[in-house]
Amino acid sequence: MLLSIITRSLAIYFVVLLVMRIMGKREIGQLSTFDLVVALIIAELAAIPLSMDIPFLRGILPIVVITFTEVLISYLCLKIDFLRDLIYGKPTVIIKNGKINDLAMKKSRYNIEDLLMQLREKNISNIADVEFAVLESSGDLTVIPKSQKRPATPEDLKIPTEYEGLCIPLIIDGRIKKENLKQAGLNEKKLQEELANRGIKRAEEVFFASIDTRGRLYTDLKDKKEK
Repeated sequence: MLLSIITRSLAIYFVVLLVMRIMGKREIGQLSTFDLVVALIIAELAAIPLSMDIPFLRGILPIVVITFTEVLISYLCLKIDFLRDLIYGKPTVIIKNGKINDLAMKKSRYNIEDLLMQLREKNISNIADVEFAVLESSGDLTVIPKSQKRPATPEDLKIPTEYEGLCIPLIIDGRIKKENLKQAGLNEKKLQEELANRGIKRAEEVFFASIDTRGRLYTDLKDKKEK
């Protein structure tokens, strides 16, 4: 009996995990109303197969149906604009050319306190500094400051810059990432030499190490355990 409960619980865990992966990559804060409803339904349905009185396949079937429906609707939304607007909603322009659109705010049931709070989250304290603000269908606020209020960039100052790509992790928690090492054009011998130059005897001593596009190596050693 106990083994059946454990087996069924693990099976449901991996099924739900697979379902959420199939639904796509989205941050929790970026879930639309449709995605949130589907996630809540799946969470409720996942509890049904835990009951030993219900056949496992019968309990899993509703989850499969909901997942298939969500994937199908998501695919149709890619092809049909009307359906996408109906299911996911459309962004609403809250501030345009520096002027607040109060009618759009009322239609979205979005008050001025919400606007001020989300502007503060974007490090903007004055509405007068905003050129455009768009309330996305996820509820997030996209803000475009006025040109004179934006931070100066190297392009504005006519300063040439070099290409900056992503850093490549080479060591994570003492383990060398061999695929990343090959991608960086290095081998373990060369890496060990670089570590030795920094006074590091073994890769196991390193908590994290990465290399950037300029060939600069960053290392962070593991914290020593207190005696």
